[in-house]
Amino acid sequence: MKTTLHFRKYGAGPRVVLAFHGYGQNEGHWRGMAAMLGADVTLYAFDLFYHGQSKLAKADAPLRKKRLGELLGQFLSEHNIEHFGLLAFSMGAKFALTAVEHFPDKVEKIWLIAPDGIKTQFWYALATYPPWMRGVLGRAVLRPERLLRFINTLAQRRLVDSGLVRFAEWQLESREKRLRVYRSWVGFRHLVFDTRRLAFLLNQRPTSVTFFLGKYDRVIPHAGLQEFIASLRNAHTVLLEAGHAGLIYDVGSYLRRHLEEVKW
Repeated sequence: MKTTLHFRKYGAGPRVVLAFHGYGQNEGHWRGMAAMLGADVTLYAFDLFYHGQSKLAKADAPLRKKRLGELLGQFLSEHNIEHFGLLAFSMGAKFALTAVEHFPDKVEKIWLIAPDGIKTQFWYALATYPPWMRGVLGRAVLRPERLLRFINTLAQRRLVDSGLVRFAEWQLESREKRLRVYRSWVGFRHLVFDTRRLAFLLNQRPTSVTFFLGKYDRVIPHAGLQEFIASLRNAHTVLLEAGHAGLIYDVGSYLRRHLEEVKW
């Protein structure tokens, strides 16, 4: 099987934006927002691997930043794209930040919605870094009861937020979801970033970065991003009265009211 990074094109304007959705979504989640960005924007919305129609030739081999950078570079070359903006939600930020590292001089503007990959969350590190825990997660694809008991024990000891327990229970409710959790967490575990280097690259121009964060987000808490945001010369934060799962829709509602203020 050939590696395929699937995308859909919205619009035909001169300003190019690459968009990467969050966990459990697909490129179609950007359709509504693409319509709001205006006639001068062309939005390429990608499916993350293990989601939608994107496929890895070796589905069980971890994706590394070098390979992802090659795939994005091939896309840019094939479509004659010299400069572009980035739009990403949650796990999709790992793809957007990889683009920043590989093509810092091509990136014009960035919108990050509750971005994953900037600060390693306790629950993600626990699930992916200890080899024994990856085994537990793999076995949970077929039998999730033991993992759910373990997560509940962490919550009882106040090591994780109860909101995260509910989020985990929702993601583990079917075999299809459990397999996607396993493949995404383990498959993307090498997409990690040196925040000092990221800040250096973004401050060279400086590139405008807007963060859309949820006040009640327990998956990507806004407090954990403040140090990185403060290190950027041209960063802006929009804090919404929202949690994590539906944040992309809350951002859409915000844009309908304030698009002129944050226009691409």
